Amino acid sequence: MVVMTGSHPATMTDRRALLRSAMALGVCAGASGVGAARAELFNPFVAPAARPFDPLTIARQQLARHGHSILHHDRIGVVDFGQPSRAPRFALVDLVRGAVQLFPVTHGRGSDPQHDGWLKHFSNRIGSLATSRGAYRTADYYWGANGSSMRLDGLEPDNSNAMARAIVVHGAWYAEPTLIAEQGKLGRSEGCFVFGADLLPEILFKLGPGRLIVADRFTDLSAPLPPPPPAPLDSGNVVLAASGTTLP
Repeated sequence: MVVMTGSHPATMTDRRALLRSAMALGVCAGASGVGAARAELFNPFVAPAARPFDPLTIARQQLARHGHSILHHDRIGVVDFGQPSRAPRFALVDLVRGAVQLFPVTHGRGSDPQHDGWLKHFSNRIGSLATSRGAYRTADYYWGANGSSMRLDGLEPDNSNAMARAIVVHGAWYAEPTLIAEQGKLGRSEGCFVFGADLLPEILFKLGPGRLIVADRFTDLSAPLPPPPPAPLDSGNVVLAASGTTLP
């Protein structure tokens, strides 16, 4: 690119000076702290603004966007994947009563390859084993390999492969809340929204077919992440004494 000064091209000296200035600005921007570095990891172009997790407001906003695709407008699931898996980050929002219930839920192993409990990125790619962001419409119930389950339709380009990837709501032992006390995090799914066995029936009942689930990062991404809790075993896995099964 040629930088114009009046009607004449800038001199080589001018261009070098401009380049040095741009590099200096880049260094300053990169040194703005952990928060900026984390924002760049998630999105190299847009630094997220500070925003607390407000499930009720998010549910109303998302219903305004996607209500035409949703049959039932009484209850919505809102998942804040800006929080770690040890947090109750799935909000079941009752818009009629204005009430919110919070539950722990897994994310995909492809979104957390280090298995430190934090979702690093989303993916809609088949075979990624990652969580997809976006709005989902709950579909039919079925009985599968994980027992009672519920299919999901992806309503946005970022989760359009939900059906093809078999992204569903189901239960599994690696989503049991007791694991949080034992190892400070849940296990990982292959992109599905997985709950503990005792919590799943309420989720399936209250978010039956024709309702909305929206998943994204909703908390303040500009703040530094707290360190993950230390692993109880050197291998980073937990072996359940009762079953001998290694946590995924």
